Amino acid sequence: MKITWLGHASFRIEVGNQVLLLDPWLNGNPVFDPANRAAAIEGATHILVTHGHGDHAADAPGLSKETGAPLVGIYDWVTWVSARDGLEGGIGMNKGGTVTLGNVAVTMVNATHSSSVAGEGGQPIYAGCESGFMIAHGGKTLYAAGDTDVMADMGVFQALHAPDYGILPIGGHFTMDARRAAYAAKTYFQFKTVIPCHYKTFPLLTQSADEFTSLVAPVHVEAPDVMGVVELD
Repeated sequence: MKITWLGHASFRIEVGNQVLLLDPWLNGNPVFDPANRAAAIEGATHILVTHGHGDHAADAPGLSKETGAPLVGIYDWVTWVSARDGLEGGIGMNKGGTVTLGNVAVTMVNATHSSSVAGEGGQPIYAGCESGFMIAHGGKTLYAAGDTDVMADMGVFQALHAPDYGILPIGGHFTMDARRAAYAAKTYFQFKTVIPCHYKTFPLLTQSADEFTSLVAPVHVEAPDVMGVVELD
């Protein structure tokens, strides 16, 4: 499994015979260099979207049209945006559901956050529920938490999926901060490796993964630079 951080909560995940773009926010992402755009999206097979907020979902429809990679996300949002933008092949699902993408199984799981798109005058409009994903292939599972706080549901996730790896938000304000993310990782999971995200994009967010790395020890942390690659066995 090869994971490239695209900044913020955006990732390129190469797993099995799939190239999954997770919440790919490239246009306007202050930490993503547009010069890396072609490399970031090359060969994309599916686009996973955890929720409707612009820093996760705004680019997904356009990228789907450009690459031919279908959208995968909560039924409400996928159905709405597919009709709005004339997209075909979208896979709308819901929590607890599993879809097979090539030889990779993706299960949608709960998150605790919110999900909306900007309506007239910038007012938020419901965009289906927030979610996370379990991405499984070859006996290994990656938990991509999406935007969330710590929650007792994570104990169920461990019991049912036993993820080897985690992608967790640590930035605070809109998601878990470093202390809460470390608590989640150590209380509910038995990760081999954790990748932090949703930090140092804006001044409002945590600017370093150092506190998280210290608090979550002895769990191994990989905190790559933008466009940095993490190879997971």
